[in-house]
Formats: sequence, structure tokens, C-alpha cells
Amino acid sequence: MTTIALILTGYLLGSIPFGIILTRLFGAGDLRQIGSGNIGATNVLRTGRKGLAAGTLILDGAKGAVAVLLARHFVPELGQDGAMIAGAAAMIGHCYPVWLRFRGGKGVATLLGLSLALAWPIGVVFAVVWLGTVLILRISSLGGMLGAVSAPIAALLFGHPVYAIGLAGLAVIVLWRHRDNIARLRAGTEPRIGSGKGDAA
Repeated sequence: MTTIALILTGYLLGSIPFGIILTRLFGAGDLRQIGSGNIGATNVLRTGRKGLAAGTLILDGAKGAVAVLLARHFVPELGQDGAMIAGAAAMIGHCYPVWLRFRGGKGVATLLGLSLALAWPIGVVFAVVWLGTVLILRISSLGGMLGAVSAPIAALLFGHPVYAIGLAGLAVIVLWRHRDNIARLRAGTEPRIGSGKGDAA
């Protein structure tokens, strides 16, 4: 029952569509009808509201972090397993929210947030790879994917095998959610930041 409660709590927390809530609350329209239609921060940025995009990024990341912290606080006896389960549930909730007919975001920001909460060095590696790729190549989707892939590698190198396994599974979900972006990258048509519909978060 404890594991089920962790999964349910993490999923419901992760499924809160902050991008949609913020854009509607501040009169920026229905995010699902803008740009790529994705509910993440990258698409919020296409509304021209940088503050809303930053808020969405922070809140989407916080969903993953809070899920991990709640698990550690209320069920510390489950240790790393409980934290990983709760964080994973939050990311899955973000990607497949029941409120939006399971059409959610791509999970990058939420994965970063839960990585930081699991073990901050893992999150730092994730962030450096993600932001470094974006700054150098200006391709948001590629940065997000490389960041996600770097997380399980970092977890393994830092001595967290349980996290490495869980994060590897979540990285696969991120790659799956970016399958259209991958196709465009292979074709050389994935747009750079500020020029099209590529999406990461």
C-alpha cells in the first residue's frame, strides 16, 4: 500500500500542467494551440512571455523534486527505492497526465528536478550538459535529450546504482517523447531556438 501511495501521489503531483495554468492565468492563451502544442517551458516561451516560461520550467522541475522529498520525509524506510519510485511517478505524470487525456510534456524539466533531489551532483551534470548543448548548438530538444541520457551515467559514476537504473528508464521515456525531434535531427530540419517548433520540456 505504501508503494501504491507513493506512485499515486507522485503521479498526481507530476500531472499538474503548470504551463497551461500559467498561460491561461496570465492571459497568454491555450498553450495547446500555440507552437508545437507541448505543455513545457520551451513552448510557453513562444507566447513571448519569458517570465511565464521561466515559471513553468521551475514549477515543472519542482514537481519531480517535491515528489522525491515527500517520499524521503514520509517513508524514509524505503530509502533510495522510495525516492526513485516517487520521482519516476511524477515524471510519468507530467508526460502522461490524466487531466489532459495523457497528452503531456516531454519530461526534461521534471527529470532535472527529481535528479537534483535524488543527488544534487547528478542534477548538476544533467543541467550542465543540457544548458551547454543549448548554448552551443541552440537546439533545445537535443540539449534535453543529452541531459537526460547523462543523468543515469552520472548516477553510476557517483555510486548510485539504484538511481542509475531508474534514471535510465526515464531517459528512455524522454527519448521516446522526442521521437519526432529525433527524426528532424536526422533529417537536418530540427529548428534552433527562436526559429521554429522544436521542443524539449
